[in-house]
Amino acid sequence: MTAALQMQGVRKSFGPTEIIRGIDLEIPTGERHAIIGPNGAGKSTLFHLISGKYSKTAGRILLNGTEVTELQPYQINRMGLSRSFQITNIFPRLSVFENVRCGLLWSMGYRNSFWRLVDTERALNERAAQILDEIGLLERCDLPAGVLAYAEQRALEIGITIAGGAEVIMLDEPTAGMSHSETEGVVELIRRVTQGRTLVMVEHDMGVVFNLADRISVLVYGEIIATGTPEEVRASKAVQEAYLGAVDAGEGEAH
Repeated sequence: MTAALQMQGVRKSFGPTEIIRGIDLEIPTGERHAIIGPNGAGKSTLFHLISGKYSKTAGRILLNGTEVTELQPYQINRMGLSRSFQITNIFPRLSVFENVRCGLLWSMGYRNSFWRLVDTERALNERAAQILDEIGLLERCDLPAGVLAYAEQRALEIGITIAGGAEVIMLDEPTAGMSHSETEGVVELIRRVTQGRTLVMVEHDMGVVFNLADRISVLVYGEIIATGTPEEVRASKAVQEAYLGAVDAGEGEAH
């Protein structure tokens, strides 16, 4: 199967401190892949390298076989990769509908234009409504995004993430701060909207990870110490010693 993402000898240093220490990882197209590890392991830094927010110190990153190592975030996005952030990243004063519609503009062919009114663009507005229905926010479409409950804002961010039509979706701790019932709802949403897409996810909740992921990579001190199916990772003694030993099996949360 073709690799959606490939990392070859990827390193990142901040001054003399090396955060990412030579990562080699291949994520096949259509796989749901989770990256786990203790706080400070370098998970968010790795996400920033893949999405172009940070420049690498060494190595190569390929998206669908094309090197994207030196590209800007917007260029990588237009090549088919979209991501969310740990901190909810929406337009709080725009309506829920307008947030999703903004995410659709480039992928639906809308460029800088001062004489086209988006309110009259039927295909654009119908697609925005479809996405809102898919993420369960159609009835909230006219509300300012900033007044949504936290879990709803995270769902909206996922909607914006998929609006651009990206085939590779990266989610950074999508269920952080949620109750058990909210987490269950978001997990089902992620499962639904990433069907047929490649998902790369950083997540601390082991219940979410083992529920969603086809494969898991364990990152410790900037190095991947194991990659495999949930069953293989759970059974790995090295992983248990480095990370899962600090997880309460009953709660599914990292400590």
